[in-house]
Amino acid sequence: MELSQFVPDFAAALKTVDGSCGPAVSIRSGRVYRAGIGPYSEVKAVDLIVSELMRISSERYGTLRTGVPYPLSRQTSDLTLGHPLEWMFEIKMARFQGDNGKPDDTAIKDILSPFEGDRSAVTDCVKLSEKGGAVRKAMIIYGFEAPGRPLSTIARAFEILVGSHVVLGPAWSAAFSNLRHPVHSSGSVYGWEILGGERIAPHGDRDD
Repeated sequence: MELSQFVPDFAAALKTVDGSCGPAVSIRSGRVYRAGIGPYSEVKAVDLIVSELMRISSERYGTLRTGVPYPLSRQTSDLTLGHPLEWMFEIKMARFQGDNGKPDDTAIKDILSPFEGDRSAVTDCVKLSEKGGAVRKAMIIYGFEAPGRPLSTIARAFEILVGSHVVLGPAWSAAFSNLRHPVHSSGSVYGWEILGGERIAPHGDRDD
């Protein structure tokens, strides 16, 4: 399996799942959101998408598993594929608006924060590189378009920031549209293979 196949399959599964998603309900507040996959938590959305991928092709995706521990670690990966293990994935959702269309100004940290405690896409790439062992590793970002915050810009900013920490392969992307939710109605899935780690020079170091 290659990312060039996985990314569009993930996008297609997301769109299919969206068609059957009822209103999401907040566990904390009990608030009921409008129907569609957009308001769903990342964990719940990924579980639904994984089930759909396995339904689409049990031969290709029958070994998908969530929550598999990293080698010699108590930390777990968002998704793995293969038996024996072939791929480890970390997945992040980019959702910059709420159910009501208001901007979520804190959401960008989920993708771009350099701080380990924020568990961002950037720091997940470092975790994959350092703890993922000898298997292939990839970062998947799926998200929804928002006015003034195009996903393509976020993806490029992510590539620039994470490039100081790991070596990424080329980006693969697949768009989706015509989802049920009036705010989270279109978006894209992006995927990068992590090819290796890269030393960060201490402040003031020079290469010449």
